[in-house]
Parts: sequence; C-alpha cells; structure tokens
Amino acid sequence: MKLYKTKNGAVIEKNDQYYAVNESWEALVNDDELYDKLSKLTKTLPAGDSSLINGLLPPVGKDQELWACGVTYLRSKIGRQEESQAAGGADFYGKVYEAERPEVFFKSTAHRIVGSGALVRIRKDSTWDVPEPELTLVVTSSGKIIGYTVGNDMSSRSIEGENPLYLPQAKTYDGSAAVGPCIYVPSARLNGDTNINLVISRNKEVVFKGDILLNQMKRTPEELVSFVYRECSFPHGCLIMTGTGIVPGHDFTLQSGDEIAITIDNIGTLINTVQ
Repeated sequence: MKLYKTKNGAVIEKNDQYYAVNESWEALVNDDELYDKLSKLTKTLPAGDSSLINGLLPPVGKDQELWACGVTYLRSKIGRQEESQAAGGADFYGKVYEAERPEVFFKSTAHRIVGSGALVRIRKDSTWDVPEPELTLVVTSSGKIIGYTVGNDMSSRSIEGENPLYLPQAKTYDGSAAVGPCIYVPSARLNGDTNINLVISRNKEVVFKGDILLNQMKRTPEELVSFVYRECSFPHGCLIMTGTGIVPGHDFTLQSGDEIAITIDNIGTLINTVQ
C-alpha cells in the first residue's frame, strides 16, 4: 500500500484504488500498526480514482524532523575521500565507514523540505553540487520503521570538501531536501534486491544516470534508526535518509533547470527541478 499527503488530506492507494482518509497526517504516520490500520480503512472507505492525489505535498508532518546518515555505501566513502583529500579530511571518511558508530546528522525541519514536482535548490556560494538519492525511512516515536519513501539529499560537495566541519552548511539550507511522492507501507521489510535509480536530465537530454541495490548498503536500516534514536526523542516520529551509493564524478555539477528523477522499486519516482 501507499500513503499520499495531499492538499486535501491523506489518501491510501491499494490495488489501483484510492481512498481519502479523514484523519490527521500526524496521527497516521506515528502509528506502529500503520499497515493494519490502512488495510482496515480500505475495507470501509469508498474507493475513488487517481484524481484524489492531485496536489501532492511532501509526506512529512509539520512537527517532524528529517535526519540523514552518511558514508553507508562504499561509493559514498570513496567520493567523500576524493572531495576532501586536499583539506586533509579523507581519513575521517574511511574511518567512519569501518566504525561501529555511523555518521548521523540533522538534515532539515519540515518547512525546508519539498515534495515531488517542486523545486530544489543549489547554494549560491557553492561551485560543485549534486543530488544524493536515498532510501528514506519513516519511523514512529517508538523507533519502529512503518514505511519508506524516496529522498533527495541535495549536497554541496565544494563546501563539504573544503572542510568536514562545514557539513551543516553543505547539507542544510532552504530547498536542500526532497521526499516523496508517497510513503510505501509494506507488510514486511524491503528486499535487499530493491533498486535505487538516478537520472539527471539537462535540456531533455540525460547527462547522468546510475543505480545501486539496497543490499550494497553496509549498515541495516534498523541499525541507523538505533543510533538516531539513541539520545534523541521524536514525539511525532521522524524521517531518516539512509545514505547514497550513487555519486556523480568530480566533473559533474548540477545546473539550474536540471531535472532530477529518483526511482526506488515499489515506492515510486521523486522528480524535482533545480531552481
């Protein structure tokens, strides 16, 4: 099943049928038994068509935070080492890839997050910018993963590479995160063969593409949740980006007008244009 957040409220999709839900988004996404709840609702609510999901919003509650994890794939480790070599930070990325404790950082509050079809931004004081396609976990206040969405962790590689201490500036700014188009709510965890695909188009021509399987992630989603929740409480639950395994080379940077399409099996495609 899929759960959409729209301007008119929450909508469930099941077997190509759509159901408008008269319940707050915040209550839905902080329910440990969300799959069972949505299943029951589809048996009692009238079915409609896809017009119910017009006016998509990012599937995040107004009081939820978005956190992120880094260097969880080998390609990410290599990319971070390349960009920070001159600044002397390369060793740190190698160490965190092998360490018990993962890299975890705060990414965004809800008002800086955009949904599918909206504009993402690159910093005016940056010269090297990339999208980072990431499986994003939807987690309740108790720490239970109840769903998954597609995430785009927009990043300034020039700022991050200049000094690892500049990470918050490279990662957190208005329009620096996109999630959507929905929350995928399965009855079991995602399969390791789940594919993550990135396509970047410029003037309707593909300028970069790549893909990776979820089983290439060094850490498990549950492990990442455990560290985010270790000393932080989330009364309304939160979203957690799990890192990227697709990193464009040093010769690529985003430009205004580029279209970014990130597709994850079973979840859908998150599409954004660079402002």
